[in-house]
This record gives sequence, structure tokens and C-alpha cells, in this order.
Amino acid sequence: MARWIMVVDDDMANLQMAGTILSKNNMRVTALKSGQALLNYITEHGAPDLILLDIMMPEMDGFETLKNLRKLEKSKGLSETPVIFLTADEKTGTESKGFEVGVSDFIRKPFNPEVLLRRIDNVISMQKEMDSLKNEATIDKLTGFLNKAATNSKLTQVCLLGVGTLMMIDLDSFKLVNDLYGHEMGDKVLIAFANIIRETLPKGSTYGRIGGDEFVAFSFGTQDESEVANLTALLNKRLVEAAKEMMGEDMQIPLGTSVGAVFVPKHGNDYASLLKVADKCLYNVKKNGKHGYSLYSLDALSDQDGNSSSLNLGSLDEILSERNITNVALQLDMDAFTNVYRYATRYFIRYNVSSCKILFTVERPEGMEEEEYRNYCDDFGNHIRESLRKSDMLTRCRYNQYFVLVTDVREEFVDRIVASIIDSFRQNRQNAPGITYESDFSRNEGAAALDKQNATIAVVDDDEIVLDAVENALNEYGLKIVTFKSGEDFMEYVNTVERVPDLILLDIMMPGTDGFEVVRKIRDIGGDIARVPVVFLTADVDEETESKGLQMGALDFIRKPIIAEVLRVRVNHILELSVLRKRYRGKKS
Repeated sequence: MARWIMVVDDDMANLQMAGTILSKNNMRVTALKSGQALLNYITEHGAPDLILLDIMMPEMDGFETLKNLRKLEKSKGLSETPVIFLTADEKTGTESKGFEVGVSDFIRKPFNPEVLLRRIDNVISMQKEMDSLKNEATIDKLTGFLNKAATNSKLTQVCLLGVGTLMMIDLDSFKLVNDLYGHEMGDKVLIAFANIIRETLPKGSTYGRIGGDEFVAFSFGTQDESEVANLTALLNKRLVEAAKEMMGEDMQIPLGTSVGAVFVPKHGNDYASLLKVADKCLYNVKKNGKHGYSLYSLDALSDQDGNSSSLNLGSLDEILSERNITNVALQLDMDAFTNVYRYATRYFIRYNVSSCKILFTVERPEGMEEEEYRNYCDDFGNHIRESLRKSDMLTRCRYNQYFVLVTDVREEFVDRIVASIIDSFRQNRQNAPGITYESDFSRNEGAAALDKQNATIAVVDDDEIVLDAVENALNEYGLKIVTFKSGEDFMEYVNTVERVPDLILLDIMMPGTDGFEVVRKIRDIGGDIARVPVVFLTADVDEETESKGLQMGALDFIRKPIIAEVLRVRVNHILELSVLRKRYRGKKS
């Protein structure tokens, strides 16, 4: 099937040139002249395999277009389309900013046909491999549902934001199918039941398989007991019909399904807690006849517990859990905040989460009455709470001071967040007191989305200054850097080391064995080393050199002298595929 490429550029000559090159190489091409035209086209016709997007366009530039594209994809439930920026700009800042916002690559204008085709092929191939690896890691192969780990991740998000019913669904007497008809028939029943769940639950629902014959689903919009009863009856009816169709009308196994259900967010929105409640309801069904449902309620819990003087885990969880979590920051008194703050600090260190501490102080203006001033301070605290996210927290440490802990935030956004809080509060308030703040940002680079503690990068260059520059730029990210001053030294390392590196940064022009020869040799060796991504380091790359390197399988070129920021974003970008390979295919780490 021909690859579908969209080219977005306000210059007709560039559109025609790209269109000609791509069409001659059996690609389907859609040419558009603006970012808005791209968004409109995707809304109506769907997304392509890849987008070539000019940066410098009037009205909506490439960066703004990419930002709006990601919003559109998210709203329509589409996967992110890989984007390559087209630019004549040589500034490193543009390149760094591009990678930070998620662009896949850069192609310089005017186009070199061979380089254009090779870079498109690299990006699409990498994207397909990453999608395949992620799919392997998240999808249950038998049913096509989310697997257990992916179900936990997805439903954690769904329960936070969604309105519906979380359902634990278990097949009754399924073991008899395997015992009497064999495991192949058992698999057919599971596949059929997965399809029944898809067809029966409302559109927009989420499903997962968390065990052999155990399923969990979020039934979107379901908020009435009669709906739960109806869905359960349909699941049972359709399951029996499908089973008899596969095993014959004389099938006597009492096959059916039991459902434990809990309304969301009526009884909270923490998935782990809700799942325990639903599981407990499921157990009640299993204990009392099967083939039915049990819907959680606080009254039901009280009736079940009776007058027992002891609490069980489920009931205690009900007492402690925060109900109907609103989209505001968590405000605690100083004593409670102290304990949570200590735990959060340990958590941030353990899991490498960046955070920022902010101390707001409301200054009392001359002439303001004490009562008015205190009311003003009260109002400002409420405003902070409503302005922050529910993942943030605050406490009032003095009547005119608030201490705030903001989680998972980038340092460059802190001042913007603070300014927004203060400016929006002071708006339309005459003679408002001044508000000052102090902030302390804690950076934890390991919070980068990759498991880089075990990642190794080999750097091969005959220039000691370059080796030092790369080490200094990457060491602080927890990466292991091994350096070599010649191609010969690196090949000796390759032939003796037990574990291959995750990425090779390779100088092209070296005495003796140059970069191209090194690539040829490691490709000839085959095995793991032949699959390691290679990025060439070069002081000057012409079109012929770039084309040759890409033909040999290099993923990219990084120009010397080394710019630390550019090096870091490019390495982060390329390492993701290597880490995914190891994580999901069991490579040695």
C-alpha cells in the first residue's frame, strides 16, 4: 500500500518539487498551503502516514500548526502522526525547540531528492516499529483487549475523568469448557466473549483482560442500576447463544458471566480502590448463585458488615478515600501537610519527579483594615487552590502566607504559572495588596520518559575536545558514556564486550578506520551490534555525504562543534526506540 504523505508549505515551488519527488517514488501526496488547511483536511479526511511541515508560514507557523494538530488528534482519538519540519534555518535553537515539541526530524531546503526520501523512510519505519513494540506490550493477543498492565494504566486515566460504571466481569464455569472441549475451544469462547463485550457495552467504553477468564471494563455513561442489570443480562444471553453455536445446542455447561460494578465518580475516581470494591461485589455474586451482578453502595457495605466491631480492608478504604475529587489542588493544615510533604519528597526522589516549591506572601498595604486584609488573604488562598491542578497541594503556614508544592512541572513554566495566579487574582480588585513569592525548583532528569539508567552510549571521535563535550552534555542525564579515539579501538571493544551499546555517536573523518568503514564492519558482524542506531558526528556535511550516510542506515547527523542542548534532545529522541526494543523484546540490559 502506497505511503500517504502530506506536504504543507506556503511556497508553491516547494510543494511542486516535493510532490514530484514523492510521486515518482510511488507515494500518495497531498499538497496544502497553510497550517489551517492541514487541520481542516485531517478533520474531514483523516491523518496520513507522515507530514512534511514548513516552519516559516504566515498566520500559523509550523510550531503553532503542530501544537494544534496534537490537540486535534487527541480530541478525535487519533494516534500522533510523525512530523518532519522543512526549514532553511540553520539556527540550533530552532532545531532544539522542534525536538522538544515532538517533531521527528528536520529536512533542509532546498530538497535533495535522495536525502528527502531516506529521511522519510527512516521516520516512518521507526514509527511503525515503535507502534508495533508498544502494541505488543499493551494488547492481549488472544482477545485484542488491553492486557493487564495496559488496562491498569488506561483505566487509571479513564476513572479520573470519566462518568460511568467500572465492571469486573468473570466467566462462570469456564473451566469446564477447557476440561470437556479442550483449550482450543476455550480460546474460541474467550474470543467470542470479548466480541460480545465490545458489542454490548456503550460506545466509548474501555475494556481489558486481566486474567484467564477475568475482564474489566469501564461502561461509558452507565449510571443507573437498571442499565447495569440490562447489560449483565445481555452478556449472559449472548454468551450462551455463542457457546451453543460453537459447541452445539446440547451443550450443558452452566456457562455465564458474573459482574461486580461500581459507579464512577459517585464512589470515587481512584481506579485501584474502585477495582477492589468491584472485585468484592463480584465475589458476592459468585457466592450467591452466579450469572448476575452486584452493584456497590455504602448501604450494602454497612448491611454486610453488620455490627462487627472490626473493619475489613474494603470498608476502611471507603472511610479513608476522598470522594468526588474536584479539579483543584489539595489543601491541608500544617500538621497533615508535613507528613504528606515528607512522603511526596521521598516519592519524587525515588521516581525522579521534578517539582517546585513556592511560598506566596500577601503584603499588607498601608491604611488597610485588619479584617479586610485577612479576608483578602483568605480569598487569595482559595484562588491558589482553584488555579492549581489536583496533583498539586498547598498549606497555609501564616495567615498571610501559603506554601505550594507543584508537581511534574518544567522549570521554564514556573514563573508563568505564578504570574498567572497573581495577575488573575488582582484583576478587577482595586487597591489590592502586593503579592510576592519565592520559588525553589527541584530537577530530576531521570523523570525523562526513558529508562536511561541502564542506557550506554558509545562515542567514537579522534578529537578529545569532542569526546569531552559529549560526556559533559550527557553524563548529567544518568547515561553511561564510553569513549574511543579511533575506529580501531571501537571495533576491538565491539568484538569483546558482552553488552552492545544503545546508541553510537560516530565521527566520519578519522585517520585509519573512518566512520563509514566502522558502520560497514558492524553491519557485517550482524546480531545485536548491527541493529544499534548510529548517528554521525561531522563538522561539515554536504549532500553527498549525508546521502551516503543515510543509505548506510545512519539515523541522523549532528554537526560539530557540539551544542549541548541540541545533542541532548537528539539523543533523547533516538534513544526511545532503542529502549523500547529492550523493554518489550527482552534484550539484555
